[in-house]
Amino acid sequence: MKLNATKAAVLGLGTSGEAAAKLLRREGADVTVFDSADASQLKERAQRMEALGIRTVLGPDAERGTVNFDLTVLSPGIDPQVELVQNFVRQKAEFTGELELAFRFCHKPVIAITGTNGKTTTTQLIELMLQRAGVRTIACGNIGMPFCEAIERQNELDVFTVEVSSFQLETISTFRPRVAVWLNFTPDHLDRYRDLQEYRDAKLRIFERQQGSDFALVNARDQLSGLKAKMITFNAYPGEADFSVSGQSLLFHGEPVLDMTATNLSGVHNAENLMAALGVAYALDIPWEKAALGLSEYRLLPHRCERVGEVDGVVFINDSKATNLDALAKALESQSRPVILIAGGKDKGFPFDSITELVERKVKHAVLIGEMAERIEQSWSPVVGCTQAANLA
Repeated sequence: MKLNATKAAVLGLGTSGEAAAKLLRREGADVTVFDSADASQLKERAQRMEALGIRTVLGPDAERGTVNFDLTVLSPGIDPQVELVQNFVRQKAEFTGELELAFRFCHKPVIAITGTNGKTTTTQLIELMLQRAGVRTIACGNIGMPFCEAIERQNELDVFTVEVSSFQLETISTFRPRVAVWLNFTPDHLDRYRDLQEYRDAKLRIFERQQGSDFALVNARDQLSGLKAKMITFNAYPGEADFSVSGQSLLFHGEPVLDMTATNLSGVHNAENLMAALGVAYALDIPWEKAALGLSEYRLLPHRCERVGEVDGVVFINDSKATNLDALAKALESQSRPVILIAGGKDKGFPFDSITELVERKVKHAVLIGEMAERIEQSWSPVVGCTQAANLA
């Protein structure tokens, strides 16, 4: 698929936008990148673009003027409501995304992982599991390396392991993963979506193009139905599912396939992540014993319930990757000792009173920071002492 004589615009000069622009240019397109950030902030990226023959339009100029392009690629981190995008919308531009663009040049099977929480952990679990089982893969997408960049290496790979966000799924049209993983769904990103259903609908698009020969790995608690792919379910709580938990054992159709004590992971949320990875092994006909090699070797990334030290008997845990209520709830549930909780940050519209009972049971005192501090205190102060702080210092 060559793009000779195609006029392409890329909106956003972040990591994904740069990768998309480079792919388009390699395929022969005439590329212009637009970003409304100040030119001084993007100087190095702009220089790299221009060295490849890619034009850049930066700052206020990116938000105005006539646009006339055959293809417009929207970077996933850019809110469609900003003026940069709306200028294209008013001129009837049709958008695709970096994920969709990469897939159009992809000749290898794709494993795609989505969910409100656990995407990065599960993506890395799958990557390491496959590599140790002799399957050549690379983790890419929302995890760090853009899919458009990873495509350059596809001749070295057997399969792509791609973390996908709701933002990326908004702009797909042909994206069809051989294996689609749905980890969980809980409220998040309500600062971007009108309501929970709109957020859910964006996530569900991961299954949109799948066929009967594909696999859908689904958390049984989310009760998804009507999928075309072969569905495999997992459940860390009581209830029917293909993969289940008994004590520390992960079971498939009632038979043990992995002992969690042989891994470096613990907790209900990680049981779900491990079962999702095992589901990928099943879909790809990888024996359980081979799958266990990588899963037992994996260690969590920083900031995910990471024990960072102990002072005078007080254990300090960094869980700053918990950016929604479900992630916070699972972190609190995993603690056996009273918690002094530091919480806050950007307000995404969460109903903090929904976890008041858990906070009362697990939290000894809450230190609140950021723009949400006042709202959190209103919800939690009836059950736990709260202190507002200007910062972590």
